[in-house]
Amino acid sequence: MAMLAPTALHPVETDRSRRADASSAARSALDLQAALLSHSTLSEAGAAWVREIATRFEFDRVSLGLRVKGELRVQAVSAGLPVAEDSPGIKRLSLALAEALDQSASVMFPETRVPSHPRITLAHSRLVEGRGGSAASVPLVAAGASIGALCVERSGAAISATELETIEHLACLAAPVLRLMQLNQRTFAERMRAALREAMTRTGKTGTRWAIGAGTLALALLALLPLDWHVGGHARLEGTVQRVLVAPSDGFLRQVHARPGEKIHAGQVLVELAEQDLRLEQQRWQSQLSQHENAYAAANAHADRAQQVIQQGRAAEAEAQLELVQMKIERGRIEAPFDGIVVQGDLSQSLGAPLTQGAELMTVAPMDKFRVIVEVDERDIAAVAIGQSGSLALSALPWNSLPIRVTRITPTATPVEGHNVFEVEAELLARGADLRPGLQGTAHILAGRQPLLVSTSRHVVDGLRLMLWEWWG
Repeated sequence: MAMLAPTALHPVETDRSRRADASSAARSALDLQAALLSHSTLSEAGAAWVREIATRFEFDRVSLGLRVKGELRVQAVSAGLPVAEDSPGIKRLSLALAEALDQSASVMFPETRVPSHPRITLAHSRLVEGRGGSAASVPLVAAGASIGALCVERSGAAISATELETIEHLACLAAPVLRLMQLNQRTFAERMRAALREAMTRTGKTGTRWAIGAGTLALALLALLPLDWHVGGHARLEGTVQRVLVAPSDGFLRQVHARPGEKIHAGQVLVELAEQDLRLEQQRWQSQLSQHENAYAAANAHADRAQQVIQQGRAAEAEAQLELVQMKIERGRIEAPFDGIVVQGDLSQSLGAPLTQGAELMTVAPMDKFRVIVEVDERDIAAVAIGQSGSLALSALPWNSLPIRVTRITPTATPVEGHNVFEVEAELLARGADLRPGLQGTAHILAGRQPLLVSTSRHVVDGLRLMLWEWWG
């Protein structure tokens, strides 16, 4: 029986085969896209995508590199290498990815298709050096910008031109998704900077002119519009009354019951002086008083009028001295004159030290009455007047601004750090919490209203006027 000759494929069957291949390729592309979209973070999505590509196309290794702040970094590797920037394998892989990005085209080594233009393949040849096989890299382009590259490697059969074309199609599909994931993972500061750059790019030259015009108008308004003008400077808080406690007589320090910063109450004993010498003197005058009284009695018994007068005078002198000694003993216990706080005078390390009459021991101030001393520069003192209001901000309480009112201006200047200042006294119009004498800060006094240009350039203009006067008179 004669054998039947093989018949050629019917055109209909050929179209069906082509449609089947196209359908299979489309399903593969959708599966890879699904693997990419099934994860919420960029690192997880990239790792799943490269693993799926390596499995479907039987590549030994698939690597993904993305631009991060202008630098190309390896984000995911299917197998074989840890993603560590300092490892030699990652460095060679980064150079291969950068080689495709720099040329903005797919790079393959060895070439299995004739490229339209010669390609540099030095980094790819070093990538497969020592183990053979082939490698190819495809740029990832989204919104007209290269965001990274995809590298595939195989040690067996060479990568064909058809496979490279398929990888290029997959890269085109995945690049916009990877770009969106990158944008979603930006920090708030990075988003704000990107929005500002985009706004500046959109506005272009017209927006720049509008911005310059608006800025000029704003500066003109600030320069000409009258605003509150403040003068002031360094300020300190003091008690309205400060009492200095001094040694009432010569003696020795026996005990101290208060130190600077401690609150005190009226009548509280603060300092005690030693009483031994005064007690001995008291006994001596008591003995002399008894002797004079006995002598006076004897003179009276003998009716000696002259001796009576003499002994009576001596007894009076002894009584006066005895009262003086008793007063010194009582004054040796120095008490607080009012409720307040010890401002200065730490005597806790001077127990037993000799004291001279009139020596300053402590300074106390009340806790409920304060005054503010503001150091105003001599160039601004002419603008300050009694009754002006202002505000005080203490370094210890910067969040609490206290209102003040000027009550007195010192007529003489004081040199402070190379320039003259006038001390302006002001009263507190409101009490703040935890106020203590000695606190320091900054005070501003409202001196009127002036345009910003005048108030900021006033010192410069005054200096130029003084300089011109010195030159020409």
